[in-house]
Amino acid sequence: MIKAFVVDKGRLRATGDLLAHKGEVVWADLFDPTKEEEETIENWIGVGIPTREEMEEIEISSRLHTENGAFFMTAILPAQADGDHPVMSPVTFVLSENRLITIRYHQPRAFETFPARAEKADTGCTSGETILIALLEAIVDRVADILERASREVVEISHDIFHPAEKKASKRDRGFQIVLRRIGRKEDLVSKIQDSLLTLQRLSSFLGQATMQRGSDKDVRGRVKTLARDVESLSDHAAFLSQKITFLLDATLGMINIEQNAIIKIVSVAAVVFLPPTLVASVYGMNFDVMPELKWLLGYPFALALMVLSAVLPFWYFKRRGWL
Repeated sequence: MIKAFVVDKGRLRATGDLLAHKGEVVWADLFDPTKEEEETIENWIGVGIPTREEMEEIEISSRLHTENGAFFMTAILPAQADGDHPVMSPVTFVLSENRLITIRYHQPRAFETFPARAEKADTGCTSGETILIALLEAIVDRVADILERASREVVEISHDIFHPAEKKASKRDRGFQIVLRRIGRKEDLVSKIQDSLLTLQRLSSFLGQATMQRGSDKDVRGRVKTLARDVESLSDHAAFLSQKITFLLDATLGMINIEQNAIIKIVSVAAVVFLPPTLVASVYGMNFDVMPELKWLLGYPFALALMVLSAVLPFWYFKRRGWL
């Protein structure tokens, strides 16, 4: 599918027919394009566009390059990122003269919100270059929102780990197995965002060089530098979140170890407490003919009292030493 946009009084306006307005179109957005749609765009801009397989290559030279005066830039962007399992897929931006072409196979939120906002308000998008910068700014804002949500949820996990008594949740909900799963999901989310930010860092650096080669005005170059600084700050924040998640993982595993040691200690103390009564019962359970206590009238109460006493004394001793 191809969505084409033209500039109308400082705003973007969608047009249904690319070929009918190809002289005016400044942005063509290709979503899961067919072979015929790819050929239409290639004939329009005069250069070939990358296939999906080429977009997924990890070499920098494949993601960032120049061909026949057109600048090709590919970044990994998240979609459906309201949960912990975002869809990560490459998006290619092609800047050719005064036109922008985007090729994608999923739907990042910015590709829905940015055109809607640019159609209603004057965002200064008068060329493919300014549209690209504004679109990247919207993408970075979306990534920032994802990191902010992840940061809040990491704080909640930290609170559940270190302040479980202050929560009204059930004991099962505070189980370490559930906490470990939550930590794992956040680590997976943050690592995917870090990968996306890495590609955006490289893209913004390449775009800065492209604006210099194209002789862009000072305002455009300044916006690209600001964009690069924003991406860098988000990368630092994502790295901080990753370190905090690692700390929470270590803390949770440490608490699991402490809980297991406490259980083993209780079992060990119980074994020691019940060992003397077992010994007494074993002695008086032997079937020897000559055992004076067997004919003693108070022999049975004496044996019971001795078993109770032999259990109470070790328990009292452990309690006094603070082992329980």
